[in-house]
Amino acid sequence: MGNSGSNGKSFSPKSSGKIKSSESSSNMFSSKWSEGDSGKLESTNYIEDMVCKESDIQENEMKQLPLGSDGDKILLIKQQGKLYAIGNKCTHYGAPLVTGALGDGRVRCPWHGACFNIETGDIEDYPGLDSIPRYKVSTIEGQVKVRAKKSDLAANRREKLTYELKEGNPDVAVIIGGGPAGATCAESLRQEGFEGRIVMVCKEKVLPYDRVKVSKVIDLDINKILLRSQCFYDKHNIETKLGVEALSLDTKNQKVTLSNCEKLSYTSLFIATGSKPRKPDFQGVNLRNIFTIRNYTDAQALHRVLSSQCKKHVVILGANFIGMEIASYCADKTASVTIIGKYCVPLTHVFGDEIGKSIKKVFEEKGVTFITQNSICKCIPKVNNDEIVGQVELQDGRILQADIVILGIGSTFYTNWLTDSNITLLQDGSIEVDKYLTTNVPNVFAGGDIAFAPVYSANKSATIGHFALAQYHGKIAARNMCKKETPLRAIPFFWTTLFGKSYRYSGYGKSTSIKVHGSLSESKFFAYHFKDGKVIAMSSLGRDPIVSDFANYIYEGKCLSEKSVTNNPTKWMRNLPADLKPPTPECES
Repeated sequence: MGNSGSNGKSFSPKSSGKIKSSESSSNMFSSKWSEGDSGKLESTNYIEDMVCKESDIQENEMKQLPLGSDGDKILLIKQQGKLYAIGNKCTHYGAPLVTGALGDGRVRCPWHGACFNIETGDIEDYPGLDSIPRYKVSTIEGQVKVRAKKSDLAANRREKLTYELKEGNPDVAVIIGGGPAGATCAESLRQEGFEGRIVMVCKEKVLPYDRVKVSKVIDLDINKILLRSQCFYDKHNIETKLGVEALSLDTKNQKVTLSNCEKLSYTSLFIATGSKPRKPDFQGVNLRNIFTIRNYTDAQALHRVLSSQCKKHVVILGANFIGMEIASYCADKTASVTIIGKYCVPLTHVFGDEIGKSIKKVFEEKGVTFITQNSICKCIPKVNNDEIVGQVELQDGRILQADIVILGIGSTFYTNWLTDSNITLLQDGSIEVDKYLTTNVPNVFAGGDIAFAPVYSANKSATIGHFALAQYHGKIAARNMCKKETPLRAIPFFWTTLFGKSYRYSGYGKSTSIKVHGSLSESKFFAYHFKDGKVIAMSSLGRDPIVSDFANYIYEGKCLSEKSVTNNPTKWMRNLPADLKPPTPECES
């Protein structure tokens, strides 16, 4: 449990370092207490009360219980005979953790897979950044008593302990990339004891933000989706260089040349430059109102066109997650939405034909048209304006009206700037790293989209473009940059929201068969993805927290066989009875 590395050495603060903390003080008796008529103890800052009988909570059970008179709640957990009390909501989007999945020493969010240590409340897997509070638990005469700081109850989140910049420290950690991996690495360095200079170089002109919303919401305010504010980075002495990109890397002299003409020296380097949308080379591709959707400026530009008085005809090239999410958003705001796809069934490469067909049916019922086994061969300008797209011609010769064209045909890696460096690039431009995220050059690490990294559950390496996994890479890189040898152990977990329904998926690999349990038409199902007689992944809709439960299961080193789940599909589940719990409300977005 906790964050000890593979060498068994656990984290302990250096005696010479200063630590900043926004956690509650461990001295909870510093205030004067008064006892009310109910026997509850209250002070200006703290509250202490009985929350249940000890016999009310069983082994490996979670209970959400009220504490105090303000409607605040805590999550009480019993595991290995010990009681723990922590915050009751995930710090990412606020999912109730009581509906999540309890693993060995951690609880996993039912929506997006973030994990929190049940003893400390620390966040151990992502998405999200903040940890949750932990509260003092005791038992008296068969009653469970919890003591908590009122501000912790109200906030239900906390920043972890961080070290301060130490004057004269010669270490310089440079982070190239302002995405989820870079942002998490920057603050994790301070949490893990790094007391030198930290510089985060961001190509975009804004601080790192919740990029997941770009294709799901479109109409977004960048200031509301920042992962951290500038005040946060200033407080922790993390330098941010916005609107600046890396041009070249000299590993011999340990310098990065930036687009602002600066040569930045480093003692350790984390490369997390991410991906850029692939743009096809066909006639008319550079006309106005043709978009790729990768960053917030893309989304804002699309929103401005969509918001014009006249409803538009939208053509989307690509039936992948980006294309499907944008189609879901646009369907009720446009004159028409047409998706041009290579395959007959959308998302079949992940969910399989049966689930893919059910998704396609939902889209068609919402008025979205699919044209499959086809593509765009050219874009044609409007008759009265040769700068703006007006039509598209498909490979089969069909002409479609198109006021807006959205290109969603994959991405390439932002690694061209490393071509002349000593960093070894694979043929596709990705960077091969080991289980500690180290490259072929000492003190140079890579993570996020560009990292061809070991996948713990699959016993192989891959590049995986998941927001949450990128954050986890940032954390692991930071620990290893601080010489706290820590191997990758994350389980891939991602989600997509289509017409208000959230589909979950955890695991990795190309399945040879898929078994669906439940009702596709009622949007309540889970599915096993099989290969070589084993379950390599699970997906679900309306059956939380089963995918989170599976992620915990394989994180703990266990393996499900196809035979075992065929005989009894739910027997292995720690958190669910055989008939499954009802789904949690879909209100995360």
